[in-house]
Amino acid sequence: MFTQFRNIDTAFRHIKRFSIVLILANVLTVCFCAYKSYQMVEAAQQRIYILYNGKVLEALATHRQGNLSVELRDHIKTFHYYFFNLIPDDKAIEASVSKAFYLADESAKKQYDNLKESGYYNNLISANISQEIEVDSTVLDIDQYPYTFTCYATQKLTRSTSTALKRLVTKGKVRDLKQQTDNNPHGFLIQHWEVLKNENQLP
Repeated sequence: MFTQFRNIDTAFRHIKRFSIVLILANVLTVCFCAYKSYQMVEAAQQRIYILYNGKVLEALATHRQGNLSVELRDHIKTFHYYFFNLIPDDKAIEASVSKAFYLADESAKKQYDNLKESGYYNNLISANISQEIEVDSTVLDIDQYPYTFTCYATQKLTRSTSTALKRLVTKGKVRDLKQQTDNNPHGFLIQHWEVLKNENQLP
């Protein structure tokens, strides 16, 4: 009789251990499946499909922080392009500079007003001068916010009889607006912008 009870007790303990091991194995399997599913969803969310000329192209999404310096440089370059790439036409000048105003604060408007009051734009029009700019380099400090920059560029002023080159150096800070628009695709805003140097280059 006692032997039978001991056999039943031993069998119960074995069944209990087996059940515990089976439950733990099931829990681990469920956790592993949930983790892998989460990874697959994350990977799928980073894939972007673009329809171009009737073809579906796959692209990968990246975090903005990893692309921050590239976006900042392009924003700064675009602003300087709109502000300084000018042709001798008052409406064209106003249209181009107006695009630059979307990318900067009132400091850009102050620079524009100063140039306008000094007769700079009237001189471009009356002398039939076209002005182009080439950004040579942009020094960024993205370790502190708002991000500071110094932009080094070359201005090319073309007259009917001659061409002059000017060295341009500007500085400012860039604030993140956290929102992109058609007029400001990067969602940054240049502030406290000023021209440090704008002088003729030596031949």
